[in-house]
Amino acid sequence: MKLGHHKLYIGGELREASGGLIHEVICPGDASTAATIAWAGKQDAIDALHAAKIGFDFWSAQPISVRVDWMDKLREAILSRSELLRTSIMHELGKVWSATEEDLQSLTDSLQYYASEISEKENLTIEDKEGTHAHQVLFQPLGVVVAFLAYNFPLLNLGFKLGPALASGCSIIIKPSEYSPLSAYLIAEICAEINFPKGVINILCGETAEVGIPLCESQIPQLITMIGSTSTAQKLIAQSSRTSLKRYSLECGGNAPFIVFEDADLSLSVDIAAALKIGNSGQICVAPNRFYVQASIIETFIDQLVKKFEAVKVGFGADEEPDMGPLANSQSVERMQRVVDAAVSQGGQVVTGGQAINRSGYYFMPTVISMGDNNAEILQEEIFGPIAIIVPFTDRLEVLKLANDTDAGLASYVFTRDEDHLRFFAENLDFGEVQLNGVKYDIYLPHGGIKNSGIGVDCSPFALDDYLIKKRVSRLITT
Repeated sequence: MKLGHHKLYIGGELREASGGLIHEVICPGDASTAATIAWAGKQDAIDALHAAKIGFDFWSAQPISVRVDWMDKLREAILSRSELLRTSIMHELGKVWSATEEDLQSLTDSLQYYASEISEKENLTIEDKEGTHAHQVLFQPLGVVVAFLAYNFPLLNLGFKLGPALASGCSIIIKPSEYSPLSAYLIAEICAEINFPKGVINILCGETAEVGIPLCESQIPQLITMIGSTSTAQKLIAQSSRTSLKRYSLECGGNAPFIVFEDADLSLSVDIAAALKIGNSGQICVAPNRFYVQASIIETFIDQLVKKFEAVKVGFGADEEPDMGPLANSQSVERMQRVVDAAVSQGGQVVTGGQAINRSGYYFMPTVISMGDNNAEILQEEIFGPIAIIVPFTDRLEVLKLANDTDAGLASYVFTRDEDHLRFFAENLDFGEVQLNGVKYDIYLPHGGIKNSGIGVDCSPFALDDYLIKKRVSRLITT
């Protein structure tokens, strides 16, 4: 065990779980135990809810300047422990060392960005049409927030929730994934060290039945926010709506199409395709899932992508300097094999890869599959791993129909030099994000989906809307 034992953080205190349970954090790089954490039970969830309520009463009453000062203090403390936090991400998720910097920076950028955004946010004035009243819209803190995080970006996902919650004046209960909880528990220790106001931030992890459901079913939370699957989001809504009406901000992943026309910059499209499928071992909600390549260039595209994939160095740890690390767990490796087997059974041909890598840990070969049938069922499943399924198309109407034929609607990608094509797809792709001839993500850009890919947005000023009440105040004008 490399990184020790870590406790729950509830009401400003680090503590063991009420039931005394311990959970092993497994390093996917070698399947060893990287650390242990206190494993919360139902009583811990209840304690966190009451602590968060008290924390909200305090935090929401603080001037914005006080909240911003605490956010800055937390950010500086996180930066001072950057090496430890990056090491924890590498061991809990198997990320390559260079990629751990993105996770850490996303958290600190979020704290800085939302501290600035909330400082500049002003109440709105609405003109009265008859001139008889004065109207204002006041932005006020919503309440207690419960945040469920996905495993793929432990601190990025945490930052997307923590930044707007703290800035808006909400308290928050964070439940990280059981596959990558370590870095969140370290953030808890940092909060304790700097004496962050009690109950404003609470961090715990445990079984869904013991922790997740009690958090959802309580009447205390006003917002349930999540990064995860559509099926999990549906369960959260069902569980939480039994007792009270709540707000939801849910990022549920996608089934991103990646469209390449024959006039595209082929080298650029291949580079981006490879980067998005190899980065984080393909465990990215916006990673391309279905590669639609115009028939006239599909063989060239496949050849170039195969060369990229076969040159990838797979491994673990800063010493190995790999291009791609392991998947998060053994279940993910098994799922990748099921994807390959299903694609082959539905007419696909494995061009490279297609199987697990024989070494300790949870590794799968970067895989390219050529698929002639655009109607294959496997094209409706989010892969969430280093597998690219490539299918041909002939014209833009055909590929638009194929791309939109999904219940998901998060990210989409189009590569072409034709300006008319670019306008057409910008207007007609049914996705929350349309990336044209490139890819760009940052804290100031809205990130969210439509259809079954979610509700609300992360990042950008729009994210604050989920954490704030809009209260209208109207006053009669008297002479």
